[in-house]
Amino acid sequence: MKTVRRIRRRLLSLLLVAPLIAVAACSGSSGAGGDDKQVTLTYAIWDQAQAAAMKQIITEFHAKHPNIDVQVQVTPWESYWTKLQTSVTAGTGPDVFWMTMVYAKYYATGGGTAPLDDQIKKSKLDMSAYVPAVTKAYTVNGKVYGVPKDVNGFGLCYNKKLFDAAKVKYPDESWTWSDVIAAAQKLTNPKQGVYGFVAPEADELSWYLTVPQVGGQVISPDGKSSGYDQSATIQGIQFWTDMITKYHVSPTLQQTTDTDPLAMLTSGKVAMRYCGSWEPEEIAAVPYGKANIGIAPLPAGPGGNRNYYSNGLANSMSAKTKHPDQAWEFLQFLGSDRAAEIQAKTGTVIPAYQGHADAYAKAMPEFDLQVFVDHLKYAQPFPASTDTAAWRDAATKQFADAWTGKSPVADVSRHVAETMNAALAKEQR
Repeated sequence: MKTVRRIRRRLLSLLLVAPLIAVAACSGSSGAGGDDKQVTLTYAIWDQAQAAAMKQIITEFHAKHPNIDVQVQVTPWESYWTKLQTSVTAGTGPDVFWMTMVYAKYYATGGGTAPLDDQIKKSKLDMSAYVPAVTKAYTVNGKVYGVPKDVNGFGLCYNKKLFDAAKVKYPDESWTWSDVIAAAQKLTNPKQGVYGFVAPEADELSWYLTVPQVGGQVISPDGKSSGYDQSATIQGIQFWTDMITKYHVSPTLQQTTDTDPLAMLTSGKVAMRYCGSWEPEEIAAVPYGKANIGIAPLPAGPGGNRNYYSNGLANSMSAKTKHPDQAWEFLQFLGSDRAAEIQAKTGTVIPAYQGHADAYAKAMPEFDLQVFVDHLKYAQPFPASTDTAAWRDAATKQFADAWTGKSPVADVSRHVAETMNAALAKEQR
């Protein structure tokens, strides 16, 4: 879902965005006059790799609802949120769009997304069909603001060709951090321009996977204080910076900013990268990646803990859509058993609609996708507050000093905690 370059560009874009202007939620029937009139909905997503599956879903939806057309708008992650916020505020935004846990509360409390409880009750949509943690993340002040779409698991992607050449045993479920470090040292070959590991400065694909493994936390359970100044949290972050500044087995921050770390993996420039359940389709699109990349369980922390922070997407309705009835029909189909089946069988994502994990695991025989499914049992709530971006993006900016070795991780973490606590205090005023 996100590369380091994408995330860093997102940071720059969000810093320029004004707060979301509250808008009144639409209710009642659409101005289109019901199902007997032709209506065109717009549907915003950010991942081109998922566009084919989304279009297949839309084709089947249109067959059942010939009076409702859906136009897919694919906007790269770097500009997705800026464009969405601007257009939703102006009342020109998409009718239905992807939402992440990071921004769920922000859009809900700012009036950007419509509460769906009345439609859910009227349509008798069974919300128990979805992974409870995802539904909970999109429930704000007791109201539901999104129909769950998917849930994320993680694993260790590795280059079998490079492992074979270095005579290093493939990773397995017994691996911990120390095994990753030892293997990375053996696999790093400066003469050939090969690194054993890539340590991106990208929370969701780096320290959000290791901080929970050592008992650290990004945010307190009540959402009121930062955990970045805790020693366990610092330990979980130090694992990543050590790969660059201590062991010298990873490309630098500048290199991972200039070149997508996933492309480094699929081009044979790095031997290992932590990867998410939405990425195999993108890996398989590269012939070298499809032929040489394997997927192993995510290495455990020093004590054997495999907990991680899990994100998951939902489909939300704009509070300003002119076609709420048709948008709801589309949302229901996006959240249906059939839509989940399409996503699972194409290996696009692990659907949040329960019961399709096996189909996802079997979708791409060249990869062991079961690794991602098995990882789900270790999922912890994704760190979020009402204005997550206010402190999350600041953290990404500040941690650059630790990734470059300019400042110790402990010092940077304390500064990040101060910034985050100030932002959280502002939310509570």
